[in-house]
Amino acid sequence: MNSIIHLYAGLTARLDQAGSYLGLMGLRLLLAWEFWESGVEKFNGDNWFADIQGDFPFPFNLVPVDISWFLSTWSELIGAVALVIGLGTRFFSLSLIILTIVAWASVHAGNGYNVCDNGFKLPLMYLVMFVPLLLSGPGKLSLDHWLARRFMAR
Repeated sequence: MNSIIHLYAGLTARLDQAGSYLGLMGLRLLLAWEFWESGVEKFNGDNWFADIQGDFPFPFNLVPVDISWFLSTWSELIGAVALVIGLGTRFFSLSLIILTIVAWASVHAGNGYNVCDNGFKLPLMYLVMFVPLLLSGPGKLSLDHWLARRFMAR
């Protein structure tokens, strides 16, 4: 029985170590993919924000649609790249959380939960996935971690 406990403890220690490198990176990469695709779609598409600006929550409904489109597009593109490399992860997580909340309120909220009906299931999942990145950071396999070790230790 004692050997099983030691085996379990050794296994969980190795999983904890691997998780500190890979666990949060998986969230970063998945979110980066989703926001990159959305940003590229906006970059290559027409500005449809004029159709929904009235649904944007305050104070975002006061921003001109061209500025909102520009900020949304570039927040998604730059945020996605930053998430991939793990640079400014907490800042970009918060930025993309705000963007997701605006999208939820203006596009998804009235469509129910179902993904097929453009509902709020995906925005909810994104928000839940951003929580560990915002609270815990990007993990050890990131530029944020490398920079912190390099410059904060001095």
